[in-house]
Amino acid sequence: MSGRLLRLVCAGATAAGVLLSPAPATAAPEPGPTSGTEDRQSVASLLTDLQRLYRDAERATETYNGTDEKLKKQRAEVNRLDARLTRARLSLHDSRGAAGRLARQQYQSSGEISSYVRLLLARDPQHALDQGHLIGQLSLERAGAVRRVAGSEQRTDILARAARKALDAQLSLAARQRKERDEVRARLDDVQTLLASLTAEQLAELDRFEKAGTAAAQRKVMASGALSSVRPPSREGEEALRYAVGQIGKPYEWGAEGPAAYDCSGLTSQAWERAGLTIPRTSQEQWARLPEIPLSDLRPGDLVIYFPEATHVAIYLGEGMVVQAPRPGSKVKVSPIAANPLLGAVRPDPDGKPLGRYTPPKLPAGAMEGSDEGYASGPPAAPST
Repeated sequence: MSGRLLRLVCAGATAAGVLLSPAPATAAPEPGPTSGTEDRQSVASLLTDLQRLYRDAERATETYNGTDEKLKKQRAEVNRLDARLTRARLSLHDSRGAAGRLARQQYQSSGEISSYVRLLLARDPQHALDQGHLIGQLSLERAGAVRRVAGSEQRTDILARAARKALDAQLSLAARQRKERDEVRARLDDVQTLLASLTAEQLAELDRFEKAGTAAAQRKVMASGALSSVRPPSREGEEALRYAVGQIGKPYEWGAEGPAAYDCSGLTSQAWERAGLTIPRTSQEQWARLPEIPLSDLRPGDLVIYFPEATHVAIYLGEGMVVQAPRPGSKVKVSPIAANPLLGAVRPDPDGKPLGRYTPPKLPAGAMEGSDEGYASGPPAAPST
């Protein structure tokens, strides 16, 4: 199935409540003895609001991550230019010193008597000729030294302007990062406010309601035949997947890249970094810059992208399951591939050869336990400064 066709199928499935996680209106569990239609509608409304707030927080997080990545590169550029500028200034200092030494040597060697008179009066004419040659050589070296000084001054001036420009860009990115950090905090505060207003019974009902929607969406995805049959990963894909599995149980934290905590794209980028391949930091850049593949070609280690704006990502485990850092309040875990609305899939190593023999990684105890949606652990922790 082509990427374009996949998106059309996903769009149709979304409208039918198939691939979206959850689909409260169609996937709600049977009401309990005391639950009525109004209660179910209230839970559905709460779930819709909470999902929207979580998506807003994750979108803000990925925007922050993108700026943070640019800031890291800009800092490296500033450091590189500063190092070049320091070397250029040292070279300029050395060039000026060399020019001064040559000038003194020429003055001391030439004195007040012309080279011709010195030759006539010399007891050793050959020595005088050698001295005259030396004076001429010193003149040439002095002219070269002057040219080197001029060139060093020009290079130093160019580098100084470039360093100032790079520093200005760094300061601008830092200001943008602070603004985006505040945006993430505001979005997480919205989540906390809503969660804090709910009772334990409401939280449990939300969790049950969304799990039922995810389960229904997963059954339809698996029955559709859209996913691939069992395919072995590449060597790099296996290494990335095993790294991700090794992080199961660690908490989600926005902006985190391990080793103690991860956000969604922090986990996938670090997994592939461990496999020896640097990929973009954010889910949007992973979707935009890595080769897209149809779901029918999925193999372990590939990345599964979610939501229309590509604001969430997971790493494919196989058999319709993924390893992901779901969202605030949750931990890295194994989830159904349909736990979120599918956008598509990408492969970091399109030229990687499938392994001849492959044994899936052994999952730790409780790898699938906990909420895919991030409710079970309560409100998300406040972001650190």
